[in-house]
Amino acid sequence: MTKFVYAYTGGQVAETPEAREQSMQQWGAWFATLGSAVTDMGAPFGASATVKSGGGSGGGQSGLTGYTVLEFRTLDDAVARADGCPILATGGQVEVYEALEM
Repeated sequence: MTKFVYAYTGGQVAETPEAREQSMQQWGAWFATLGSAVTDMGAPFGASATVKSGGGSGGGQSGLTGYTVLEFRTLDDAVARADGCPILATGGQVEVYEALEM
């Protein structure tokens, strides 16, 4: 199996406690469909900074909002299983990266 990272961008934050609870249930249900492929559920990102030669700058520039680490046989498998991610329903995206062995 190969390790992949789902890097989330965009999406909408639920505004009410009820909407946040519903969102968490949707994420939980989606993670359940991924089963043992999930090796690290990850987390949403908070404050960020970009470090460049000569020092840091304001916030992060990539727009990443969170991540998950999973294992699949191929990139195509990882891409197919990203379909249905709750962030897609709120205007976000899932970028899929293969994590190369070092």
